[in-house]
Amino acid sequence: MGRLAPRPLLLALLALALCRGRVVRVPTGTLVRVVDTELVIPCNVSDYDGPSEQNFDWTFSSSGNVFVELASTWEVGFPAQLYRERLQRGEILLRRTANDAVELHMRNVQPSDQGYYKCSTPSTDATVQGNYEDTVQVKVLADALHVSASPQPSPALSLREAEPFELRCAASSTSQLHTHLSVLWEVHRGAARRSVLALTHESRLRPGPGYEQRCHGGDVRLDTVGSDVYRLSVSRAVSADQGLYRCVVSEWISDQGAWQEIQEKAVDVATVVIQPTVLRTIVARNVSVAEGKELDLSCNITTDRTDDIRPEVTWYFSRTPDSTLPGLHVLARMDRDSLVHSSSHIALSHTDPRSYHLLLRDVSKENVGYYFCHVALWAPRHNRSWHKVAEAMSAPTGVDVTWLEPDYQVYLNASKLPELSDDPTELECHVVDTKRPEANVRFTVSWYYKRSRRSDDVVTSELLAVMNGDWTLKYGERSKQRAEDGQLIFSKEHVDTFRFRIQRTTEEDRGNYYCVVSAWSKQRNNSWVKSKDVLSKPVTVFWASEDSVLVVKARQPKPFFAAGNTFEMTCKVSSKNIKSPRYSVLITAEKPMGDLSSPNETKHIISLDQDSVVKLENWTDASRVDGVVLEKVQEDEFRYRMYQTQVSDAGLYRCLVTAWSPVGGSLWRAAATSLSNPIEIDFQTSGPVFNVSVHSATPSVIRGDLIKLFCIITLEGAALDPDDMAFDVSWFVVHSFGLDKAPVFLSSLDRKGIVNSAQQDWKSDLSLERVGVLEFWLRVHGSEDQDFGNYYCSVTPWVKSPTGAWQKEAELHAKPVFITVKMDVLNAFKYPLLIGVGLSTVIGLLSCLIGYCSSHWWCKKEVRETRRERRRLMSMEMD
Repeated sequence: MGRLAPRPLLLALLALALCRGRVVRVPTGTLVRVVDTELVIPCNVSDYDGPSEQNFDWTFSSSGNVFVELASTWEVGFPAQLYRERLQRGEILLRRTANDAVELHMRNVQPSDQGYYKCSTPSTDATVQGNYEDTVQVKVLADALHVSASPQPSPALSLREAEPFELRCAASSTSQLHTHLSVLWEVHRGAARRSVLALTHESRLRPGPGYEQRCHGGDVRLDTVGSDVYRLSVSRAVSADQGLYRCVVSEWISDQGAWQEIQEKAVDVATVVIQPTVLRTIVARNVSVAEGKELDLSCNITTDRTDDIRPEVTWYFSRTPDSTLPGLHVLARMDRDSLVHSSSHIALSHTDPRSYHLLLRDVSKENVGYYFCHVALWAPRHNRSWHKVAEAMSAPTGVDVTWLEPDYQVYLNASKLPELSDDPTELECHVVDTKRPEANVRFTVSWYYKRSRRSDDVVTSELLAVMNGDWTLKYGERSKQRAEDGQLIFSKEHVDTFRFRIQRTTEEDRGNYYCVVSAWSKQRNNSWVKSKDVLSKPVTVFWASEDSVLVVKARQPKPFFAAGNTFEMTCKVSSKNIKSPRYSVLITAEKPMGDLSSPNETKHIISLDQDSVVKLENWTDASRVDGVVLEKVQEDEFRYRMYQTQVSDAGLYRCLVTAWSPVGGSLWRAAATSLSNPIEIDFQTSGPVFNVSVHSATPSVIRGDLIKLFCIITLEGAALDPDDMAFDVSWFVVHSFGLDKAPVFLSSLDRKGIVNSAQQDWKSDLSLERVGVLEFWLRVHGSEDQDFGNYYCSVTPWVKSPTGAWQKEAELHAKPVFITVKMDVLNAFKYPLLIGVGLSTVIGLLSCLIGYCSSHWWCKKEVRETRRERRRLMSMEMD
């Protein structure tokens, strides 16, 4: 029991700690007010966190014993009859500042209002916690404060900037209590009010906003004259000092270490008017000066100030007459200490304190514009600092610079004109009759082209090239690529001569050309400015255009010849309207219509270029590499020879000639191309005629069987000894039912017995052999499905001539034979059937075995269950 005794005490202490009491508070100490002033007593409830407004009741007692109802925030009939009339007039009112705070306002307090004021709040709590009321004592004193202007306020005090002025205010108190006075000087400008300087009740000076520096520097001071006069002194007035000055005096009393302001009075002392300083700047309106001369501008100052002021003069320059500072450029400045800030060619001086001169040396076009003179007047302060009292900007002065333009003429002449296309063109642009050949003038040129058109068409000029003042050359769009390739050349031969050359003039270059010579003047900053342009008269570049003509005639010196002889053909070339031509020759051969190997196919045999370099083109007969010759007999005549001609050389032969014209250096341009008349090689022979055919004993085979094809050659006409003829045999196949696909080479056997077979992607093999004098055999072993198609053979006969030379006959093609490869159904399904039967048998036997085992097992199980039931029934009967 002794251990449990402290528990109720701990719980009680915890409850008191967790419980928060309500406290009503009013100002501590004694409130002192003066008669006819306003009394404000705040009252608030601490530790109140309720959502609604707290109600307050105010009561009054003159002695502190019996309290009379004064005002209430929630009960209308609460005030006593004595105060209801003052409440209705508004002399007494309650102003709520928060849910838990209210202020009691009493206007025009009287001595009868001195006493004790109690603020209380009604309690609705179940238990009383805290303090629900508080009392404050109020003392009402008689008005003992006297404030007046000393001397009496004047209507206005007019003065100029930087002049001194002072204002006085008299303030005293006859109160029996120990009170202190504070004095504040204010200046009013319309509705705005600014604090100038204050002397607090603790005898401390406190400057107003913006007056700190002036007060610390001694420009604005506040001191006392005698015991009750307060003087505001300003040593140098500024424009911001203008306005109505008011003296505000407050009376303070100390209660228990805290200060209370018990009364405040104000009096208007004087209106200060600051007259602005008169300042005018005068500069000559318009000035004209010659280029290279001096520009002298005078800025005259007029002001009404005669005291110690210093001007600051700044000269500005602008391209426009607008005097806004962002667009102005500072030329020179003289500060108030007469220090000049300017460049080397600009001088600023003054002959007297009211006249300032701006001097620009060696003026140029850059100096054309408007000039402004800006003057600021500075007045000293007593702390040796300076104050700007006035500033003014002069009207713009327009300056025009006249200069002597270079006087010269421009002539354009053609030193070379083209007579034909690809001829050079050269134009020279001369500057003559120069009247001002000074060192600060240079000439540049621009070249233009104008196409010749009909009179009613609009003709525009195209820029070819332009030269700037720094000698840089820029090309136009028309001439840029050709100039970079060296076809157009722009040069400066002399100071007054410019040249334009077209290395190879084309028909598109025909037209009018003219030059524009520009004069550039050197500026003070070593830059160049264009001052004048002079155009020349145009020069026409034109020649009568005639089409280039090229004629080639071929002839055969020996029209009749036999196989094995030499074929000769000469080509004679004639040209017109082609400058210094050179010729290249190409020999072509066109097979006759009877040649089935390449009907109407034009072959390039041999060529000779304009530099006499011979090249074999498509001559593929390896046995006759040196069998064709092309040579140049004369400048306009060429000869072609073909040795040991064969029957396969039959066809139409021509000379394809191209005329080349020199462009420049080692470059050539194709001017014209012409084809000669044909020369025919036709062998009139009575020899044998060969025919070829294909035969197959097995046009339809089963896959895997042997395909046999025979290529049979027949001979018509005169019989030949087998040793006097040989054959090149090639086999082809077209893998389609028609002949719409390209033939595929299979195998070949040349006349020397060499076999060449192609590689195939399937398993079948090929064999080609000669089984007779005029019979060849192609066999396909292990045929596949891919071996179907149209098969044919190609035969090229070779016949030995009486001279012992072998002559190649025209290639022959046999009519194709279609071969079909079928599938063997029995063999295809034999193995699958055997496998299927075997698998079916095995699966059937396995199924029977599984069924037998399953049935035997289930039968045993059923018998056992039957016996068990019987025994169970027997036992039941016995029971």
